[in-house]
Amino acid sequence: MSIKFTNVSKEYKLGNSSFFALKNISFEAKEGEMVAILGPSGSGKSTLLNILGGLDRASKGEVIFNSQKISELSDKELTKYRRENVGFVFQFYNLIPNLTAYENVEVSAELNKESHSVNEILNAVGLSDKKNKFPQELSGGEQQRVSIARAIIKNPKLLLCDEPTGALDYVTSKEVLELLDKINQEYGTTIFIVTHNSAIASMCHRVIKLRGGEISSIKVNENRLSPKEVEW
Repeated sequence: MSIKFTNVSKEYKLGNSSFFALKNISFEAKEGEMVAILGPSGSGKSTLLNILGGLDRASKGEVIFNSQKISELSDKELTKYRRENVGFVFQFYNLIPNLTAYENVEVSAELNKESHSVNEILNAVGLSDKKNKFPQELSGGEQQRVSIARAIIKNPKLLLCDEPTGALDYVTSKEVLELLDKINQEYGTTIFIVTHNSAIASMCHRVIKLRGGEISSIKVNENRLSPKEVEW
């Protein structure tokens, strides 16, 4: 499996004017990589993630996932692509408040026939003892773990994380990064992490930096750090 963007642009119309959130973006990523997307606010990080995840469409250019041109899919085909291939983790956990941790994960498990068992995944994220708790009974870090469990329960090939540690303190952020690294290694999941925190890049295989909607640099880490070694 590979991911390839070729001359991808995203243009937004504002009355008689327009602006580019992304402009001529080209890169490749390999199966099983952790990829950091870095850049200041407004640089196009989330737009890139949304196009890769099938939540948004490029204005021009080609996006290929596993030999499939997702830039050419219909709305129905994009829904199938998201359901079968992509898990999403956001800065704010978006859990269903009147469902327990187990039930929040179980809902996502029903989206894919190849889903893991709920108990297996809750154990993998260290929440077996909290599975009957409601979101308001969990800490921020525990809620993010439920969010990650919900994303990986359906066994996605691609996990997209938009500022997954943005609402967390230092210690809890490190725990979440260790969990993402564990998922990458044990399940072979390809993970993209959008972040303002440049230190997180040191634990990723590939680092893509954006500025003003364009790629300013791409770096491959030959000797990446473990999450425990990452400091900021």
